[in-house]
Amino acid sequence: MSTVTAPAPARPATTAHLSFPRLLRSEWIKFWTVRSAAWSLSIFFVVTVALVALISLAVVSSSPNDGPPGPDDVLAPFNVAAQLGQVALVVLAALAITGEYTTGMIRSSLTAAPRRTPVLWAKLLVLTVVFFVVAIVANALGALLQQLFFSDDLPLDLSDPQILRALFGTALYTTTIALLSFAFGALVRHSAAAIAIVLGALLVLPLLFQIPWKPLQEMQPFLPGIAGSTITQTDAQVEAGWDQFPPGVAHLTAWEGYAVLAAYLVVVLVAALVRLKKSDA
Repeated sequence: MSTVTAPAPARPATTAHLSFPRLLRSEWIKFWTVRSAAWSLSIFFVVTVALVALISLAVVSSSPNDGPPGPDDVLAPFNVAAQLGQVALVVLAALAITGEYTTGMIRSSLTAAPRRTPVLWAKLLVLTVVFFVVAIVANALGALLQQLFFSDDLPLDLSDPQILRALFGTALYTTTIALLSFAFGALVRHSAAAIAIVLGALLVLPLLFQIPWKPLQEMQPFLPGIAGSTITQTDAQVEAGWDQFPPGVAHLTAWEGYAVLAAYLVVVLVAALVRLKKSDA
């Protein structure tokens, strides 16, 4: 006579998922294991510091004929360096999210965090910290070189709150532009498209909006690159820049201009979050 044994009770399925701190640590490790991260950050850093030094030299060399340098001349090297160096961060930020969709790695991340949105927030926080710190250090080193070699002809008054705000704003601007590229990457999930959208908004749209048609001219101060870059200037520079717009066009202060850029970032991020929640990876 055979003995009937009762089947073993099924074990409850485990529902353990990554907490946000562990998810943040995972994204931090993942970011630094990508070779393009170190290369892109190095390019941004070297280009920024080198351009600050070279443009400072050019300003000093031309000052005997053009008069003594003013505040515009002191900050010009940092502004130009930010405009050119930000391309490396734009590319890296887009690849940080689109690369995971290309390789399919995003599915593993979403499996570990089924609510999905923490994955995007973790990536965003990692990029924000890395980009801002690198930009601040690059500007600080550029300022140090400028004062070591050109302090007599190009004095950078770091006791002036306007100068400090402009230098801080330069790092803030480049970081926000890079995060905008990340947000577009999360939305369109294609690296080339995200990079093209951001660089087009920065480089092409300002040219198109110079067409002598009043509706376009009235919108020009609200373009992301034009509005956001006001934070990289002193209040006097911002007010002087108002003259380039036709009469009747809105005049944005430095922080108002940055708020416009931040609004673009928020809108694109919300759209990316909605798509992340609604569609498959």
